[in-house]
Amino acid sequence: MSYKTLDDMGDIRGRRVLVREDLNVPTAEAKVTDDTRLRAAVPTIAELSDKGAIVLVLAHFGRPKGKRDPEMSLALVTKPLSDLLGRPVQFIDDCEGEIAEAAVADLKPGDIAVLENTRFHAGEERNDAELVAGMSRLGDLYVNDAFSAAHRAHASTEGLAHILPAFAGRQMEAELGALEKALGNPEHPVAAVVGGAKVSTKLDVLKHLVAKVDHLIIGGGMANTFLAARGVNVGKSLCEHDLTGTAEAILEAADRANCTVHLPYDVVVAKEFKPNPPTRIVNVHEVAPDEMILDIGPAATEALADVLKTCRTLVWNGPLGAFETPPFDAATVSLAKTAAALTREGSLVSVAGGGDTVAALNQAGVADDFTFVSTAGGAFLEWMEGKELPGVAALNR
Repeated sequence: MSYKTLDDMGDIRGRRVLVREDLNVPTAEAKVTDDTRLRAAVPTIAELSDKGAIVLVLAHFGRPKGKRDPEMSLALVTKPLSDLLGRPVQFIDDCEGEIAEAAVADLKPGDIAVLENTRFHAGEERNDAELVAGMSRLGDLYVNDAFSAAHRAHASTEGLAHILPAFAGRQMEAELGALEKALGNPEHPVAAVVGGAKVSTKLDVLKHLVAKVDHLIIGGGMANTFLAARGVNVGKSLCEHDLTGTAEAILEAADRANCTVHLPYDVVVAKEFKPNPPTRIVNVHEVAPDEMILDIGPAATEALADVLKTCRTLVWNGPLGAFETPPFDAATVSLAKTAAALTREGSLVSVAGGGDTVAALNQAGVADDFTFVSTAGGAFLEWMEGKELPGVAALNR
């Protein structure tokens, strides 16, 4: 990695620093309901402010489609962000133009301001050169701290890095460092857990991983498609029967790459998908036509735990079963606890990412025990697919 960090900025007292953060937080009734992303932004913003910079925070919120929408104004994050920082945060009603320029001119060294939603401008998502120029007039330096938006080549995530001296913020630096350890230059053996409902959403991930990892653990509804490809009758289970040929091709590619694919051999089945229905634990070949597979069984889960004990690196994206609905969270929680224990012992580097994954690890109570948990969804997935992320590539110029 050849990007610069906050350590490379030199004396920034009085300099205006545009900081791209991810403040796209969940809300209800105009209140923030989960401040995870705000907390992730605090170290970079606080450090820049402490060094005397004028900190100008850029971010998007929701999908206003290039028009002003009062319900998607970033004004609502200024108070919770200020509370987390323990210092005032001002709000500026635009992210470019005369209003913004006049407001920025009044700020003093150490001041922090959140600029209005970048997506209120149609040019943001088009990476419009005029908007990039307008934003750049507000700042002297640019910091990208939003890995979760780095897969988008937008004005505030990519365009600015070509106009102003560009640096990675502390959260971006932590994300990229963790990802390098997990797949860029990992310690082998490497295991990947890939779960989720559909193979179709993670085809590129699976194709990329079989050439990178030693063990590929497939869970969720995806596993049913692979089981069907192996001739297993999966009953009423969620299954993409039209993709069994693709699944078979991935299994063959894994064989060629000496990657062991782990599919469940015992499963938890039910006739209804609802909380706590009657269930059976059966061998995969014993699923009845009116039953659906909703979780990996205990024997397979224990075998997967034994696999992790032989590994040095783990990358995890997606749950093993329908974890939001009890008791179909059992395999995910159990394997997550094993990974957490191995990480605490120092024998495993564990990196996880994606919304469902973070929720599952929080449910298991082990998110803090993993080496790194990424809050990014799409960017984490594209990184697992081996794609270049525009926001990262721009920092590496």
